[in-house]
Amino acid sequence: MVRLILITLIASAFFSSTYILNELMSNSGGHWFWSSSLRYLFMLVILTVMIGIQHGPSRVQQLWTIFKNHWGFWTITGSIGFGIFYAGLCYAADHVSGWVVAATFMFTVVASLFVLMAFGHKFERKLIFYAVLVLVGVILVNLSEALSAPTGAIMDIPLSTVLIYGALPCIIASFSYPIGSQLVWQASYNSRQLNVEEIAKAKTAKRSVDQIYWDNEGFDAFEALTTISPRIISLEMDDYINTDSPTPKVEELPKSKLEVLVAKIPTIPTNLLSNSFNKVWLMTMGSLPFWLILGLFIQPKLPDLSQVTNTLLVAFLSGVIATSVFLFARERAETSSEVAGVDATQASEVIFALVGGMVFLNNPMPSALGLAGIAIIMTGLILFAKNG
Repeated sequence: MVRLILITLIASAFFSSTYILNELMSNSGGHWFWSSSLRYLFMLVILTVMIGIQHGPSRVQQLWTIFKNHWGFWTITGSIGFGIFYAGLCYAADHVSGWVVAATFMFTVVASLFVLMAFGHKFERKLIFYAVLVLVGVILVNLSEALSAPTGAIMDIPLSTVLIYGALPCIIASFSYPIGSQLVWQASYNSRQLNVEEIAKAKTAKRSVDQIYWDNEGFDAFEALTTISPRIISLEMDDYINTDSPTPKVEELPKSKLEVLVAKIPTIPTNLLSNSFNKVWLMTMGSLPFWLILGLFIQPKLPDLSQVTNTLLVAFLSGVIATSVFLFARERAETSSEVAGVDATQASEVIFALVGGMVFLNNPMPSALGLAGIAIIMTGLILFAKNG
């Protein structure tokens, strides 16, 4: 667990560059659509080149085949986990102060638990307490930033604008990112399970060939054993006393809508989903239809060179490096508690954002309230690492 949190801390350090660079682009008047969409266009180019150099052009062709065969799943996953997520953050940054975006998006610490519980995972109550503890620390850190702003800077923004154009998009984004990540995790899990089952079947088949022998009468001495029995949910005698058929009445238990949806997540016969870069490539490709439709609907003015350059940096630092490292840590999580701990560690982005702001934007040292918030965040992370 400690190793997973350390890996996620590295991802959070690169993720924090998003807030700094988005603030610069917003202050220069760049449209939020280009800040969000260009990031993923650059990500696709960078990842394609990286994967092609590392594994050859054939690997890119294999990924394209996976995307083409399951384009519906990857389009939905990319649109939610990358499209709605980052469009919400960039839209909020274009209307309210950066601290509002950073503080509200950290609700993803709690949102991740809701998402995992919706997918059938269970947690000890103490983990929810740790997540709330981290969230309280994040709120204190950002509240400190708000109180240290120049007089009138925050009050000039109406409360309705903060809630509708700032908080609401960030809350939607805070749910979208873990939903997209969990969908990809489930597809990767299905793929791993399929690979394990195929290996087990191959070993069983080989063992059967080696062990089968014939008795003197020419009959096979071994009988097949059934490990999966039908689910009998009715114990009424009428179900068993049937003159037409002596077999028991077997019925399937009704499934919830969520179970039906989860069952539709594809099982892809490949081992390529164990690589984080491959999954980010597939999600990025899946997000392109979302950006195309959104761009046709908004029709923003073209970006300037400064916005293009900053977006390229965000794409490499946050989109490629941070996302790949984060998905790598999530992939290595073996329990629901470890997944929750990885997701909660994203709260450290606020700390890295504060340090980055002090170094690159000459922001002042956090107040006592901000330092208290940082201490609470670190306490929550330590408790996750120790008891997760």
